[in-house]
Amino acid sequence: MKVAVIFNKRKKTEGEGVINVFGAQNQETYNPKTVERVAAALEQGGHNVRVIDGNIHVIEQLQDFMPRVVQGDQPGMVFNMAYGIQGVSRYTHIPSLLEMLGIPYVGSSPAGHGIALDKVTTKVMIEAAGLPTAPYWVFHNADQIQDDLPFPVITKPKMEAVSLGIQVIYDMNSLRSAIKGLVDQFKQPVLVEQFIPGREFAVGLLGNTDPEIFPIVEIDLEGDAFGIQSLEDKLKKPKNKICPAKVDDKLANELRRLTRETFKVLGIFDFCRVDFRMDEKGNLYILELNSMASLGYTGSYVFAAKTAGYTYESLINRMLDVAVERYFGKEFEDANLDQQEESAKSKKDPLRIRLRSFLRSNVGTMEDYLEKMVDINSFVENIDGVNLLGRWISSQLSGLGFDRQVFSMSESGNMLYFTNHTQETNDVLILGNLDNPVDYEDYMSFSEERGRIYGTGVSRGKGGIAVLLGALKALRFTRTLKRVKIGILFITDDSKGGGSARTILQDISSRSSYVLGLNGAGLGGEIITASLGSTSFNIEVNRTKNKSRHQYFSDESDPLWYSAQKINQLKKLNSKENGVYVTLTGLETRGNEDQPAYHAALSFVLRYQSPEQGQKLDSQVMRIFQAKSPGTVRVNITKGAQKKPFLHTDNTQQFFEEIAKIAKVVEVRIKQEEAGITSLLSNVASGVPAIDGLGPVTGGYGSKDEYIVRDSMIDRSVLLSYLIYKIGKRFA
Repeated sequence: MKVAVIFNKRKKTEGEGVINVFGAQNQETYNPKTVERVAAALEQGGHNVRVIDGNIHVIEQLQDFMPRVVQGDQPGMVFNMAYGIQGVSRYTHIPSLLEMLGIPYVGSSPAGHGIALDKVTTKVMIEAAGLPTAPYWVFHNADQIQDDLPFPVITKPKMEAVSLGIQVIYDMNSLRSAIKGLVDQFKQPVLVEQFIPGREFAVGLLGNTDPEIFPIVEIDLEGDAFGIQSLEDKLKKPKNKICPAKVDDKLANELRRLTRETFKVLGIFDFCRVDFRMDEKGNLYILELNSMASLGYTGSYVFAAKTAGYTYESLINRMLDVAVERYFGKEFEDANLDQQEESAKSKKDPLRIRLRSFLRSNVGTMEDYLEKMVDINSFVENIDGVNLLGRWISSQLSGLGFDRQVFSMSESGNMLYFTNHTQETNDVLILGNLDNPVDYEDYMSFSEERGRIYGTGVSRGKGGIAVLLGALKALRFTRTLKRVKIGILFITDDSKGGGSARTILQDISSRSSYVLGLNGAGLGGEIITASLGSTSFNIEVNRTKNKSRHQYFSDESDPLWYSAQKINQLKKLNSKENGVYVTLTGLETRGNEDQPAYHAALSFVLRYQSPEQGQKLDSQVMRIFQAKSPGTVRVNITKGAQKKPFLHTDNTQQFFEEIAKIAKVVEVRIKQEEAGITSLLSNVASGVPAIDGLGPVTGGYGSKDEYIVRDSMIDRSVLLSYLIYKIGKRFA
C-alpha cells in the first residue's frame, strides 16, 4: 500500500509554507528522526512510503503520489503526524484537507481533534457524560477572577498542548499575573483547574470497535504530590515512567474503563492517550485526552506499547492496520496482514522493500549528486565541461566496481562505456547522455522549490544519471549488483543528433539482451516505447541587389515577408493524425531604420514517425523554400541535428509489459508513451528490446524552467533497480 507520512517541518522563518501569518503559531513539531523512524517502520511492513511536509503544497505532492482509486487503483493511506502550522484548530487542518480530497488517514477526524485540542470543550463533554474531572473555570482576562477560588490551581491555555503555559498557582496575585501573561502570549482564554495533588497516570489506547488498552504508565513524581511534568521537563529532562504502574486490579480496571469512555465520548479514532490525576483518597480525575499521542521513542505511548509486547515497527504498522480496518473493513485489513505475515516468514525482507528503504534514506545523497552535476556546465560546445562531468561520473561508478572504456571524440567530448563484468555480452545496457543543448547565457543553476528540482540538464540526462547512481547503490546494498551483467554507455553528442555515437551504440546494443534509456519520464510517469525522429533546419534569406527601386520595396524581395509566407506553408505540414509536427524555434531579421529588412534567419524542427516521412518532409521543405522569382532573394538551407525515429516493435511491447508487472509490484505509476520526444534509443541495433523514460518524473521539458519532481527519484530508482535485478533473472 502507498502510505504518505505527513508532518510539519520546523520552520526557519515565521510564515514559511503559508500565504499569510495569523493566529497562534504551532510550537509542536516532530523530531525528523522520529518521522524517519515511522517511515522506516512502515517500509518494513511492506508499504511504499513517502514523507511529505504538511504545508501549502501538500495537495500537489499527494496528487503526485497517491493512487487514483476512481481509476481502479488500490487505495493509499496517510499516516498523519502533522500538528498543523498555525491557528487555534491546527490539528484539524490536514484531516479536513484529506477528507476533502477523499484520502483515508490514520487518526481522528477534524471534529475529534478539534474537541480534544479544546480543553474546555473536552471538560464540558466529560462532565456531561458523568465522568470525573476536576472543578474548573474559564477566564478571558484577570478581572473575571472571583475571590473564593480554592488554591492551589493550575493554568492552561484553552487551545494548546504539550504542557504549553501550564503553571501551578498558590495565591491570587500570582494567578492574576499568570492569566494576564497567558492571554497576552496565546491570544485565547485560559482554563483554570483545581489542582489535584497526588499521582499521575497516562493510559494509551489503540483500536476502534473494541480498542486495546495499553499497560498503565505512571509518571514518577518522586514522591512529590504537588509535582507536575512541565514543558521544560519534557524537552530537557523527562520524568521517569513506571510501566506497568504499581496499582491494584480495581484501580487498573477503573483507569481502563475511563479511558475507553473518554475515547468514546469525544469521538476519537484509532489511537489516543488519556491523562489522569489521583488524589490521596484514590479518586481519579480525567485531565485531558491527547488525540495526537506522541510517537517519540521515549514517549509514554510508545513506552506502554513496548511493555505490551510491541516493537516500534509492529506498533506503527498496527496503527495503520486499525485505520485500514475502520475505512475498508476487516477483510481488507486481513489481506494486508497476510502479506505482512508472508514477509515475516522470510529470513530477509523482500528485495523491493529493502531497495525502497535504502533509497528513501539516501534521497538526500541523490539530490547532492544532481546538484553536483548541474553545477558542471556540460553545454554540447563546452567540451571541457562535458569531459569534467564524465570524469565525475567515472569516479562514482569506479567505486561501484565498474571498469571504463573511453571513446575519444575531439568535437564533442569523450564517450564512456562502463561494465561490471569481463564478458562480451550484457544482460542490460543502460544509455544516457552527458551533453545538453542549453548554451551559456541560458544556463540555470540548481534550485529546489515546492518539491521540484530545477536546473539546466535535470530533465535532459542528469536527473536520469542521479536515478541510475541511486539504483546501482541500492543493488550493491542488497548484494545483488554483481548478479547482473550491466553495461552503461554515455554519449556526448545527443544535442547534435547522436551521429558520432551511432556505430558505437549499434555495436554495444547488439551484444546486449535489453536496453534502457535514462530520459526523464513525463508527469504521468510515461515509459517511452516509440518516439519521433527529428530534423532541424536553419534558413537564411538575403535580399539581392535590384536595379529597380520599385522592386527594392516589393514584398517579393523582402526577406521578412518571404519568411512569413514560408512559415504559413510550413504550418500546413503539421498533421497530428500522421504524427508530423513543425516547431518554429527562431526568427531573426536585420535591416536599417528607414528601409526594409535585408536579412532574415529562420530556424525550425520537423518531427516525424518514420524514416520515410522524414525523407518526404525533406523534399517538401526544399520545394517550399525554392524562390519563385529568381533574383529577388537568395536562400540558403542548412540541415542541422537529425535524429532517427525510435520505432515500436513487438519485442519492445513485450518488454514494456514485463516492466508494467514490475511497476505494479513496486507500486510505481507508469504508462506507455508511443509518440514521445526524440530518444537516444533510435540507434539501438534492430531486434533488441529497448525502453526509454527510466529517469525521474519531469516537467518543463525543452524550456529554461525544466524540472524534476524530487520524490520521483526514489520511485524511479526503485523501478530501475528492481528491473535490472529481474532482467538478470530473465524475469523469473
